[in-house]
Amino acid sequence: MENFTPYSALSGGVLIGAAVALLLLLNGRIAGISGIVGGVLPPWRDAVGWRLSFLTGLIVAPLLYKLLGGQLNVQIHASLPLLVVAGLLVGYGTSLGRGCTSGHGVCGLARLSARSAVATVTFMLSAAITLYIARHVLNLGI
Repeated sequence: MENFTPYSALSGGVLIGAAVALLLLLNGRIAGISGIVGGVLPPWRDAVGWRLSFLTGLIVAPLLYKLLGGQLNVQIHASLPLLVVAGLLVGYGTSLGRGCTSGHGVCGLARLSARSAVATVTFMLSAAITLYIARHVLNLGI
């Protein structure tokens, strides 16, 4: 949080909102990342092409930003086994909640979905409790 600026947060939010709105308006699809990723994994769903394009953009955009001189200061202090376990738990939670933070928290809340509001509150409470336990009970150094 030491590098937080309201302008970068605002511009990032505007870009995310624009991307979500454009995907919905032009393609009729919700920008839920777990659903998009799930659609490119076997068994394949319909329209794999736009999903691969979207995911490619998620990977290429920060690389292009860095290539053009932008700063990417990402630091991960967790061990690889902890990251693997965390990823598996997130995947399980996404399946259990029938969506992820982008699908429910960004798209669902924008559509005033009550189901998405409950899911988002559940995500946020679970994250806060998990972080508290990891930092203050288990002292994992995250």
